[in-house]
Amino acid sequence: MDLYERADTVNELLARYGVKFGIYKNNHFHEQLFPFDAIPRIIEKKEFEYLERGLKQRVAALNLFLKDIYNEKKILKDKVVPEEFIYASSGYLAQCEGIVPSKGVYSHISGIDLVYGKDGEWYILEDNLRVPSGASYPMIARELCRRSSPRTFQSISVADNRNYAALLKKTLDYVNTGGLSVVMTPGRYNAAYFEHSYLAERMHVPLVTYNDLIVENDHLYFVDYDGKRQQVGAVYRRISDEYLDPMNFNPASVIGIPHVFDIYRKGNVALVNAPGNGIGDDKGIYYFVPRMIRYYLGEEPILHNAPTYLPFYEEDMKYVLEHFDTLVLKDVAEAGGYGVVFGSSMTAKQKEDFIALLKREPRRFIAQEVIDFCDLPILEKGEQVMRKADLRAFVLTSDEPVVWKSGLTRFSRNPDSFIVNSSQGGGFKDTWVLNQ
Repeated sequence: MDLYERADTVNELLARYGVKFGIYKNNHFHEQLFPFDAIPRIIEKKEFEYLERGLKQRVAALNLFLKDIYNEKKILKDKVVPEEFIYASSGYLAQCEGIVPSKGVYSHISGIDLVYGKDGEWYILEDNLRVPSGASYPMIARELCRRSSPRTFQSISVADNRNYAALLKKTLDYVNTGGLSVVMTPGRYNAAYFEHSYLAERMHVPLVTYNDLIVENDHLYFVDYDGKRQQVGAVYRRISDEYLDPMNFNPASVIGIPHVFDIYRKGNVALVNAPGNGIGDDKGIYYFVPRMIRYYLGEEPILHNAPTYLPFYEEDMKYVLEHFDTLVLKDVAEAGGYGVVFGSSMTAKQKEDFIALLKREPRRFIAQEVIDFCDLPILEKGEQVMRKADLRAFVLTSDEPVVWKSGLTRFSRNPDSFIVNSSQGGGFKDTWVLNQ
């Protein structure tokens, strides 16, 4: 394929346009390129239609769960989910009790991580409902691939992924309470700053920081460089809950907007995604999503979780201890590939220490069977090699959930690793959904 021969050109263009991600760790910020591989992941039309049905179902149930858990709490009263798993979660925010956001939408942008098992089944590994990132990378990569190899896209019928910005803008407009829609970034040193600026540009909306926004008279205003004020009705905020409003959350935050949560509570601005969504993507809550689908929708789940065990339950703890060496264990509070350990890779002392920690803090961890998921080909030094890869699918919810006909495929550059996250050295490739 002509595109493969132009892979270096595409990576050079990505570097020129500053398509990077940053890692802030141990008080040091390091920015690096996100390596792109020109061999796309290809999903047949019928396969995508199957994924589409399952993803819409899952996101619909999660939105109903978020509304319920902050209001009537029927799922707790009916003992479908234990109370301990809600109130012990760092993602649960008591400040959100009794709030129903604009149009009743909580997770406007859902990033659902899946893998394709060698048994021919798709498995969901994680639900990302707070500030899921990554859509910009396949967007710009496709744009540069089209520019570098137009013949490729003339001969293959691939769903156009350039509509993501339009879908996102439609989502913001749907919940907008009156005024501008804006993208709020914590600033240049955020890991996903490229994405913030890219999406704002594509949607033709202002990219703002806390310095540009002010709450007055129970409304939010954008103050431009001339001092002109315009009311804001929707904020696509790329900032964590705890830093959003120093008057309601972390008082030490210097990147939030004082009192924005107060006017959100009154229904005078939409915050996208909704504060408090962290309870829905807690890795411990993940265990209960199939039950949510049955409970709220009266349907059987179309897409399945990886087989998961909660050490919180005595019978699951027993299973985990008996099969420790065959499982992967995840800290429910970690993300980005951190806090993931494989029982088979531990020394005897590490295993002993971890089991002691597991027994002390059973709510802190989940255990999963290791899914033998499929490798995909990548180009390495001009030759094709096989590497583990996952897929982050994006579901945007306005009047109904819409699954973007693309996605972020991440792969491990380490032949012995199952960890594909960019923060762990992984790369990415485009996801082609075929039209026929």
